[in-house]
Amino acid sequence: MEQTRSTAAQGFEYFHRLPLSTGAPSGLQCRRRSRCDLRVRNPETVPAQLRALAACQEELVSITQCAAAGISKHAVLRLVRSGAWARITRGVYDTNSVPVRDRVCADYHDHVRRRAAWIGLLAYPDGAATGGCALALLGVGGLPSELAPEVSRPTWMDAGVRPGTVLRRYGTFPVVQRHGRDVAELVHALAQGLLTLPRDHAVAAICDALREDRICLADLERIRTLIRGRRGVVVARTWLELVPGRDASPSESFTRLSLIDHGVPPDGQQIVFRSGGTFLGRVDFAWVLPDGRYVVLEIDGREFHSGNEMLADDATRQNGLVGTDRVIVLRFPAPRDSADGDIGGQAAERLHQLGWVPGGSIGPVVHLD
Repeated sequence: MEQTRSTAAQGFEYFHRLPLSTGAPSGLQCRRRSRCDLRVRNPETVPAQLRALAACQEELVSITQCAAAGISKHAVLRLVRSGAWARITRGVYDTNSVPVRDRVCADYHDHVRRRAAWIGLLAYPDGAATGGCALALLGVGGLPSELAPEVSRPTWMDAGVRPGTVLRRYGTFPVVQRHGRDVAELVHALAQGLLTLPRDHAVAAICDALREDRICLADLERIRTLIRGRRGVVVARTWLELVPGRDASPSESFTRLSLIDHGVPPDGQQIVFRSGGTFLGRVDFAWVLPDGRYVVLEIDGREFHSGNEMLADDATRQNGLVGTDRVIVLRFPAPRDSADGDIGGQAAERLHQLGWVPGGSIGPVVHLD
C-alpha cells in the first residue's frame, strides 16, 4: 500500500551502547566475549535469521541488524578480517565473500543495481530509495549497468554523507514498501531518474514502464510537472519528447536514440512485411527508399535471439525478406547505450549511399506484392 514520504518524516533515534557494570572480574568479561565471537568466526555460524535477511537485501546487512541478531561489533570485525565479509561503507557489510565482478548469476546486472539500492537503504535507515535505485528495486529496465547508492532523507536529519553514497533532498513524495523499506513510487522515481540518469537510460526506463503498461501516456505530463523548477529541467524536457515510440526493449530504445542523433530517424518501427498474403516477418526499424525498396534494421538482443531455434527463425525471416529483392537488411548486436557500436552512424552512411530522403512514413504493414 502506498504511503507518503515527507521531509518532516518521523525521527530516527540514535542509541549508544554503554558497558554493563556487572562487578565481574575484567578477565571473565573478556573470556565471555571471546566465546561469543568464536560462534560467528565463519559464515556458516552466522544466525539463520541474519542470513535470511541478507538474502532479501542482495546479501548485504547493516551493523544494526547484526546487533539485533546477537553479533557484536567485534564479531563483525573478525568476519571482515577473515575475508568472509567485506565492509562496503560505514555500517554496511557484504556477507558474500566473492567479489561482485566475479559473481555468476542469471540476473547479474539486476543484482548489481539492486545491491547499490540496498547499500543506500542500509547506510541510511531512515532514508527512501530514489531515482535509479528506486527504479532498480521496482524492476524497471533500461538502467545503467552500475548505479550509485542514492537515497533521500528528511531535511532536518544529520547531513553527513556515507562514503560512496549520494544523498538527495526531495520534498514530499509517495513511497511503496520493499522488504520493509521505503522506495519512491514509480512515477516519482521516473521523474527523479530523468534528472539524474544519463539521457539514454532515463528515456529507456520511461519507455520500458510504458511498454509494460506500468504507466500511461498521461503520466508523462505528471513527470513533466514533477520536474518543474528543478536543476536540469530544461534539458530533461527535451528528453521527454524522445519517449513516445514502439520500442520492444531497452536495446531498441538505445538504437532509436542513436538513429535520431545521426539524423536518420526510422520511417517506421515494428513493421510487419507480407508478400502474396504470406507473413515474412516483423522488423524493428524500417526506411523506404525513393525507388520503392526498403531498408530494415534488426537488433539481435541476447534475451530474444539466443539458442539454435531462435537463430534459425531469424535466418528464415531474413532470407524471406531478402529473397523479395525489395528489402535490404542491416543487423547489429544489442547496444548498451546509444553510442555502443555506432549503429546510428553506420545506418546513416548506408542510407545516404542508397539515396534515402527524410520525411517518409511507413504504415504498420507493408505488402511486397
